[in-house]
Amino acid sequence: MALKSNQRIVRTFAWASFFNDLGSDMIYPIWPLFVTTVLHANMAVMGLIDGLGEAIVSISQALSGYLSDRTRKYKVFVWLGYSFGLLSRIGYALASAWHQLIPLKILDRAGKMRGAPRDAMVASLSKDSDRGANFGLLRSMDNLGAFVGIIACIILVQFISYRTLFLLAAAPSAVSVLLIIFFIREQKTGEAKLFKGLRLKDLTANFKLLLLLSTLFALGSFSYSFLLLFAKEKGFTLAVVPVFYLVFTALAAASSLPFGRLSDRIGRKQVLLAGFGLWALVCLVFFFLRSSWSLWAGFVLYGLHRGAFETVQKAFVAELAPPMYKASALGGHQMVIGLCAFPASFLAGILWDAVSPTAPFALSLGLTLGAMLLLLFVQEGTSKSIK
Repeated sequence: MALKSNQRIVRTFAWASFFNDLGSDMIYPIWPLFVTTVLHANMAVMGLIDGLGEAIVSISQALSGYLSDRTRKYKVFVWLGYSFGLLSRIGYALASAWHQLIPLKILDRAGKMRGAPRDAMVASLSKDSDRGANFGLLRSMDNLGAFVGIIACIILVQFISYRTLFLLAAAPSAVSVLLIIFFIREQKTGEAKLFKGLRLKDLTANFKLLLLLSTLFALGSFSYSFLLLFAKEKGFTLAVVPVFYLVFTALAAASSLPFGRLSDRIGRKQVLLAGFGLWALVCLVFFFLRSSWSLWAGFVLYGLHRGAFETVQKAFVAELAPPMYKASALGGHQMVIGLCAFPASFLAGILWDAVSPTAPFALSLGLTLGAMLLLLFVQEGTSKSIK
């Protein structure tokens, strides 16, 4: 009975992710076009806004992870996060200048506060034998929602304005809020007074190494917006650019669950290495791009990278984190990645404008290879409880 209840909770989280990403990805394919062509921002500003958004993700996840572990209350951070996404999309529709997007982007990405508490709940409901599959299900539904959202975007943008599309995109997140409020019951996870706060010395050397290599990779992992604008630079029309987003999202949706299950069988590290390798191939394809067909191949590889990397990374972090501090560790890990994503996208924008559109890919390739080398020294296995 408990097993069925756990599966129901995981599925509810998965459906909430589906609806929220449906709304998000009704606007994400046209987001860089809206910022650069409607609000007339340059690439450095584009990188600044996207990078700032990722930095806010990091801070919000770390804070919500800490607070949820401290209070042993997780659900509230999840539905509040979905609410922030809903409100930000309404704000985007009303924005008349690019600088107005900054506080709205902060609100939007602060909605990612839901991630660490939700992932901690999913981790606690999982066993070693199905943890990868459960995180894979979440990523699959994330990406399936994105796939449906992109289809809606491609169709609707032919008939309505960007701003009207933003307003419509708020509705699916309202469904996510209701699913969490009415169908998720808070799990009893211990007394809040037992929580003393996660300290660096509580983390094993193994976890610290994973954190270090994740930081190195994140410094070169710039926003997907650069890939879409690269396609535009190569002569693809504004109507075709969202199709590239559709391609990599569909592949991420299709591959997340299989990659998660594969990691349950052969280990997290092997699949994570494959995820890094796929991104390295993306960088090579975009750097040496010679034809439109190779651009399509780059987006295919990018979709597979996301399916492997985003699924397995969370499962790996959850396994290596101290059991009592899973939300804090997940949030702290995300904080480090997000804080690195800010300079990554900003620097990519500067390199794009000052050097060439291929320069960000060259830098990212070198950092990725360094992260892959460090990953070879990480040992797999669930962390022991802290005494």
